[in-house]
Amino acid sequence: MSVVVVTGSGGLIGSEAALFYGKEGYKVVGIDNDMRQYFFGKESSTRWNRERIEQVLGDKYEHHEADIRNWEQISPIFEKYKSDIALVVHTAAQPSHDWAAKEPFTDFSINANGTLVMLEATRQYCPETVFVHLSTNKVYGDRPNTLPLVELEKRWELDASHPYQNGIPEEMSIDNSMHSLFGASKAAADLLVQEYGRYFNIKTAAFRGGVLSGPQHSGAQLHGFPSYLMRCAMTGTHYTVIGYKGKQVRDVIHCNDVIRAIDAFFNKPRVAQAYNLGGGRESNTSVLEGIAMCEEITGKKMDTSYTETNRMGDHIWYISDLSKFKSHYPDWKLTYPSVRDIFQEIYDFNKTRWT
Repeated sequence: MSVVVVTGSGGLIGSEAALFYGKEGYKVVGIDNDMRQYFFGKESSTRWNRERIEQVLGDKYEHHEADIRNWEQISPIFEKYKSDIALVVHTAAQPSHDWAAKEPFTDFSINANGTLVMLEATRQYCPETVFVHLSTNKVYGDRPNTLPLVELEKRWELDASHPYQNGIPEEMSIDNSMHSLFGASKAAADLLVQEYGRYFNIKTAAFRGGVLSGPQHSGAQLHGFPSYLMRCAMTGTHYTVIGYKGKQVRDVIHCNDVIRAIDAFFNKPRVAQAYNLGGGRESNTSVLEGIAMCEEITGKKMDTSYTETNRMGDHIWYISDLSKFKSHYPDWKLTYPSVRDIFQEIYDFNKTRWT
């Protein structure tokens, strides 16, 4: 088996997966119809990233502008390669919980139905294939907000005596909380991935990501916080801090570390796994702390304002507990353990593109 299928191949994780496996000698079949431009506007188009992949990989990369919701477009790709497909990396999604409320049908059809199409294509044409899905920490809804949080000068923190001090584990319930429509559609996809593993014995994993970041992210106001924040800092664009006094905390993981986690699972797969994946206790930041880092790196004062109304279902504090994944794959560790290093790389990579 020598083919890797990547959905959302023009996006942050998809492009990193395509480049990684192409350089490893696999034929990469990319599926991406640039819906990100439809979600967030022309400036968020991923076409430039697709062209970069095609230039780097040449004939090792085959692109399809197919819609993952459309069985008639997806099934021929799987029928063509069948058991030659070694791995499916499913990253395509509508990624914003704010945007989902504008078009609930579009959001659910992409995140839930699109995932179902990919799983069923895998089951019918290559059931021995490893299937990895990029899920989200939003499957837990706003339940993390019920944790006992302490307000510090620039961030919220979890009470030091709490059992989740090392981060939120997979055992946290996904029930009886506000998810946003995006969180609900991604939870449906997450459960489908697990169910196809358990019911059909397919080697599947859902990685419940924290903030996934990297220099090639086409960040937008509604998705891609580190990339969008740095772009605002570099271009002098106004940035609005939304709710929680700007002290809301997220863990941030570099896209390369995400791909290394996917590859670890690929090489020693299990059935029907769910893993929390983020920067954990090593790599996390509040919005206020992120603004300060961007100002330091660019040498510019940011133009910011604050709105009191937080996003519905948004997390006040979310740090991933990586214990389960590390226990299954002890050789994996973060190679980008500093949020500041990630911001610096975003700045260096995009100097000519954004300024």
